[in-house]
Order: sequence, then C-alpha cells, then structure tokens
Amino acid sequence: MAHGPGHTVSFSLAKDGEERVKSILQAVHQALEEKGYNPINQLVGFMISGDPAYITSHNEARSLICKVDRDEIMEVLIRDYLGK
Repeated sequence: MAHGPGHTVSFSLAKDGEERVKSILQAVHQALEEKGYNPINQLVGFMISGDPAYITSHNEARSLICKVDRDEIMEVLIRDYLGK
C-alpha cells in the first residue's frame, strides 16, 4: 500500500481486539513477575526490538505476546494512557 507525502495512514483496533491485547499483556506481566523479571523493562525491550527473547516462556507468555502485533499493543497502551 503506497502513500504519498502528506497522506496519513489510519489504524484502528476493534474493541474485542483491545480486550484481547489487554488480557495478553496482563498474562505476560504476571508471568514475568513470577519469574523475577522487571515486567516493564522486559516489555519495553520487546516493544523496541521486536525480539520475543525479552519475554519468558513461563506460562506460555512468549507465545501469547507473539500472537499480537506490536502496533496493536502500542495503540492499546497509548489509548489507555490518554484515556481515550
């Protein structure tokens, strides 16, 4: 999909997709905590690099996080942060 200069690409995640992302993030957060990692640092590392090695395989957290695109995660995080 080609877009010329000045064109904004629109992205939107349906409500059920948003709930799925939140559920996965909560499960991954819990698994990271259970294994003694700093969940925020590990998730930031994953978000920046895209490398699933930042996420523990404990409780299938790594396979869960790989089921979601990072742009979907970012949309949920930004929407939640801004209260939208």
